[in-house]
Amino acid sequence: MKLKGLATSSLLIATLMVLSSCGRGGDREAALEQRPQQERRSTIWDLFLNANDPNKAIQVNKYIWTASLDVLNFLPLESADPFTGVLSTGYGTPPGGGRAYRATVYVQDAALEARSLTVALQSRGGPVSAATTRAVEDAILTRARQLRLRDANL
Repeated sequence: MKLKGLATSSLLIATLMVLSSCGRGGDREAALEQRPQQERRSTIWDLFLNANDPNKAIQVNKYIWTASLDVLNFLPLESADPFTGVLSTGYGTPPGGGRAYRATVYVQDAALEARSLTVALQSRGGPVSAATTRAVEDAILTRARQLRLRDANL
């Protein structure tokens, strides 16, 4: 009987501790807003406070994103995060080719420019030449421009 009462008491105390910490988010947010801007440091918890200006959020160019999916459609898609602009594929062989590749695409800006795109290619045999990587980047940028022109005609 004493063991059952001890377990119940322990569960009650643990529940109260968890519940008492639930209301502290608003206090933290208010304290952060009261600090001078120069003293405030960003932390990982700022992601959950929605304190950031939405106009300063990371943006991904939709044409480059869509063009990357179009050009690399022969590769199996492993992960795609349009919020951070990272697209990762598995190994696949291009049509008419004999060498298997995998790619990681980084869309780093909202502008439709070459500086917004970085492609990392790898083959099963090792590194891929810079010319091949550049050719893939050029194909993606060309397709992105085609998509933008198509939308402009609507």
